[in-house]
Amino acid sequence: MKSVLIIVTLVEVLLLVVVLATYLIIIAAKLRNVSSTLGLVTFGVRAIEKQTAPIGPVLADVNGALEQVAGALEQVTRPAPATAAAPDPSAPGSRAAP
Repeated sequence: MKSVLIIVTLVEVLLLVVVLATYLIIIAAKLRNVSSTLGLVTFGVRAIEKQTAPIGPVLADVNGALEQVAGALEQVTRPAPATAAAPDPSAPGSRAAP
């Protein structure tokens, strides 16, 4: 009886080690895949950085022009001051539109 329990325990331990090793191998494969993908992303980001590097010095000019446009838009959208009231069409002596 004792030898049967020892054999069953050894089989269970061996099964546990096999299952854990299998999961570790699967996790390692996924991590290699993620590492490869991150390498490609890093390569792409560096390419974008090099291609957009010439934009940096021009941005100050673009921002200045955009500030001028924003100022002009503020002036256009500001309500006009009321200088003279429009004639009341219902007032006596006013001409109604035909």
